[in-house]
Amino acid sequence: QVQLVESGGGLVQPGGSLNLSCAASGSIFRLYTMGWYRQAPGKQRELVATITNGRITNYAHSVEGRFTISRDNTKNTVYLQMNSLKPEDTAVYFCNASHPSSSLNLNYWGQGTQVTVSS
Repeated sequence: QVQLVESGGGLVQPGGSLNLSCAASGSIFRLYTMGWYRQAPGKQRELVATITNGRITNYAHSVEGRFTISRDNTKNTVYLQMNSLKPEDTAVYFCNASHPSSSLNLNYWGQGTQVTVSS
């Protein structure tokens, strides 16, 4: 099984930067698509960014150009570098690991880390 632990959240000013980390356990980490999702109060959880085992990335339009997702398979860690942060980026950010074969029903979530962007 895969266990995910996020870190790096906190309070930052608009225009600031923050780097989130997600440490994953499991010997098959490198096979999984990794992603970051976020959920603001009263809103649905939304996709922020994903990265496949082939390092193909996908971003929400609202963060493209400001956020960068990356992974280091040797460290079993996925990152989300967040630059030019805006108040609307405020949310709980969740790390996700999903096996590319959906029939296997292998999908894991971290506990979430709070990101607050405020002056």
